[in-house]
Amino acid sequence: MTPKISQSEFIAMMAMMVATVAFSIDSMLPALPVMAQDLTPEAPNRAQLVLSAFFVGMGVGTLFTGPLSDAFGRKTIINLGAALYILGAVLAWAAPTIELMVAARIMQGIGAAGPRIVSIAIIRDLYSGREMARIVSFVMLIFTIVPSLAPLLGSGIIALGGWRGIFVAFVIFAVISSTWVNARLSEPLPVGARRPLNLTALWTALKEMMSYPMVRNSIYVQLLIFSVLFTSISLIQPTFDQIFGKADQFALYFFAIGIFCASSSVVNATFVMRLGMRAIISIAIFVTLTLTLLMLALHLSGVTGTVYFWAYVLWQTAIFFQMGLTIGNLNALAMEPLGHIAGLAASVMGAISTVAAGVIATLIAQMFDGTTLPQIGGVLVLLALAIPALVRMRSLDRPLAAPVHGE
Repeated sequence: MTPKISQSEFIAMMAMMVATVAFSIDSMLPALPVMAQDLTPEAPNRAQLVLSAFFVGMGVGTLFTGPLSDAFGRKTIINLGAALYILGAVLAWAAPTIELMVAARIMQGIGAAGPRIVSIAIIRDLYSGREMARIVSFVMLIFTIVPSLAPLLGSGIIALGGWRGIFVAFVIFAVISSTWVNARLSEPLPVGARRPLNLTALWTALKEMMSYPMVRNSIYVQLLIFSVLFTSISLIQPTFDQIFGKADQFALYFFAIGIFCASSSVVNATFVMRLGMRAIISIAIFVTLTLTLLMLALHLSGVTGTVYFWAYVLWQTAIFFQMGLTIGNLNALAMEPLGHIAGLAASVMGAISTVAAGVIATLIAQMFDGTTLPQIGGVLVLLALAIPALVRMRSLDRPLAAPVHGE
């Protein structure tokens, strides 16, 4: 019989499942220049499609994993996702062309959607309201450490066995995380609570979900925040390399940024019970928007060199820091009235925000011209578009589904 695990082990387990995504993206960053030379030397910017393909695949997979987990159980879908993820990693390891690499990364992204989305549904199975937001904050704390370390790990793997060795590491990571879940976690969704997988049930649940203004606004803001994040991830390595000439130091800077930003989840867990989720989301986005305006002013004023480099580092730190203050709270707000369809809700939110953000970030990244202006302009527009939704969210009544814990 599977033992009952402590809350600390549960948080660590969920964090490792969510971290599958971050590890699959950020460990690739140091490999992009080498991959460009090997797979697409005539058009090196196409190497960024390795990241975009994963984003899109993950978004597509996200649409299905939640409903499947509602119908067949959480652990079953985690295992299926892990198997597809591993297959995609193996195919990517063997890919001789950029086209086959992109196809393999799409498959890997679809597989990664399993642990990413089902982990959110599992947390909602067991927690709700601000308590759920607190748990998600701790998950995000551990999760943040993985992308911080990932470029360093990627650099080490490249030094030892070339860039293809990164895909071997993906296989090992997936085997460890799925084995841990199977050995230690009891199935959180009993057979009697499962929903049949049919189009009528899915359409009914989808209409119910989208009838809540808080859910709609949360999805919209998540889409914009993920677009900002994916844009930064896509452009931070080329910026360090081509603009500042610090490619060799990139992994260390990224590690320092990530470790500091891990504290954002602690900050959120500390203040969410006192201030509420919507207030923290609004503060985080307005602060980041203000810093983006300052970056634009610096760029237009012609400031360069060390001053501009450190301004860029601080700006990127703010962008990553806000993730710990926004995504967990946005998920908790949207999921509060949707506990009975948690899997579907997590899937729809993840699919819309991830696929759209992946497309938006790809368009911005392809505008990279050797300056920071495309990134600054893109982030500025995205954050500005979030303001009307933030105003609407602040004016909405608190959810009625859980009056004790609700935001």
